[in-house]
Amino acid sequence: MTTQPMVANIGGQPVLILSEGTTRTKGREAQKNNISAAKAVADAVKTTLGPKGMDKMLVDSIGDVVITNDGATILDEMQIEHPAAKMMVEIAKTQDKAVGDGTTTAVVLAGELLKKSEELLEQEIHPTLITKGFRMAKAKALEILKEIAKNVDIDDEKTLMQIANTAMTGKSAEKASKELAEIAVKAIKTVAEKTDKGIQIDTDNIKLEKKEGGSINDTELIKGVLIDKEVVHSAMPKTVKQAKIALLDCALEIKELEGDAKININSPEKMQAFLDQQESMLKDMVDKIVKTGTNVVFCQKGIDDVAQHYLAKAGILAARRVKKSDIEALARATGAKIVSNLNDLTSEDLGYAGSVQERKVAGDEMIFVEECKTPKSVTILVRGGTEHVIDEVERAMQDAIKGIAAALELGKFVAGGGAPEIEVARELRKYADSFKGREQLAVQAFADAMEVVPRSLAENAGLDPIDKLAALRAEHDKNTKTSGLDVFSGEVQDMVKLGVIEPLKIKLQAIKSAAEAAEMILRIDDIIAAGATDKGSSAPKMPEMGGY
Repeated sequence: MTTQPMVANIGGQPVLILSEGTTRTKGREAQKNNISAAKAVADAVKTTLGPKGMDKMLVDSIGDVVITNDGATILDEMQIEHPAAKMMVEIAKTQDKAVGDGTTTAVVLAGELLKKSEELLEQEIHPTLITKGFRMAKAKALEILKEIAKNVDIDDEKTLMQIANTAMTGKSAEKASKELAEIAVKAIKTVAEKTDKGIQIDTDNIKLEKKEGGSINDTELIKGVLIDKEVVHSAMPKTVKQAKIALLDCALEIKELEGDAKININSPEKMQAFLDQQESMLKDMVDKIVKTGTNVVFCQKGIDDVAQHYLAKAGILAARRVKKSDIEALARATGAKIVSNLNDLTSEDLGYAGSVQERKVAGDEMIFVEECKTPKSVTILVRGGTEHVIDEVERAMQDAIKGIAAALELGKFVAGGGAPEIEVARELRKYADSFKGREQLAVQAFADAMEVVPRSLAENAGLDPIDKLAALRAEHDKNTKTSGLDVFSGEVQDMVKLGVIEPLKIKLQAIKSAAEAAEMILRIDDIIAAGATDKGSSAPKMPEMGGY
């Protein structure tokens, strides 16, 4: 890679503008480097796309292993250095945060857009014209997708199950995908809230708790909250029916002295009186709880040993140092109010659960809060034989849950199997004919890039991509807009009839992210990497072309 210092010529004398050690890459060289780095990242995840995609094993510097085919996880774990390649990682993060699935599609599409733009750059087409064409093609593509999308609502369980199934296909959880999809749909339906603006779903209200042991099929939905804590005192009940639950954000302990304050005790009698007073204060705290009719206490802070004793005597089940997120989940599930001052606790602040029980799961005690009346927070207990399996099942469940939520947010879905991409490419080619300038070539390039999804699906399934693309185009020319590639049979089929469907939002976000990132990378024609600082630290090296 050639680099050059930034030099001005004043009166025939060269003057260095930037500090020593600064490197600069300009023009086509800079564009070529950035495109190569971005394409390398896309190529790294391309083989994971689709049901027949392969997995990646990622080993970090301390030997920890992650095995996955989830695009966002792969790119997050890879130690990527090149600045343009980091922009590709941002695409995956944005996609994951916005919709939770379709990360590989977004990255692969961005890589293909840059590959096609490189061909246009070699034809001496200016990057500004390419980005203008890409912007128009992106807007048209989003329009086309919205036109071909079909409706779905929260009562259409069959369609929601198919969306969840499609999200999990190709992952380790696939063999139990039917059971897991059912759990995901039930969880979403439980936490969904109907408002004036439609269905509101906060996926944070679905908590995933992992425990090794058993098989993937042992994964279960708890219509309530699962707390990874044990009952604090052995004399406390392990099961409470018709539970009245108090949620405390205050310690059941005596406050320690602050600053330099001291207590002087100069006789055994005074010492005994002090201890008696402390015990009396703790007993008063417990009495306040008992008076409200509470029989279960979840405390975000500590519970003193003496307080534990009195709670046990009163037949109250208690857990301490419960995470804030768990306390908030309990509030949503049981209807309890979180109390920060014990003096304010009343019977109206209590929540209800039909059953609170401590049970052993894979050798560890956990507290199950179940049979809540209208829980707005639920827990999915994810099970699996090994740590790596359980992590991948958790990722699959996240994809399924977020996929259903994304479908319901817009109330729309599209066919899978590369069908929408082929249809968008077909319509974009028609749209390109309406231009007379060079933007036409950029719109056509965008159309060609869209076909990378069905082509990758075919390649990853061991099928001939040229034959399959030709077959798909032929079917779409007959106006069968839902025809996609069934990678299991190798045939072109109606994906909606097969139940291979995806949320519209995932496709929209993937195209937006990919197009915007490609445009940004294309507009860069100068890379200036900073030199050494005044403190004498060494200058950062310019990453090699395509390095990650």
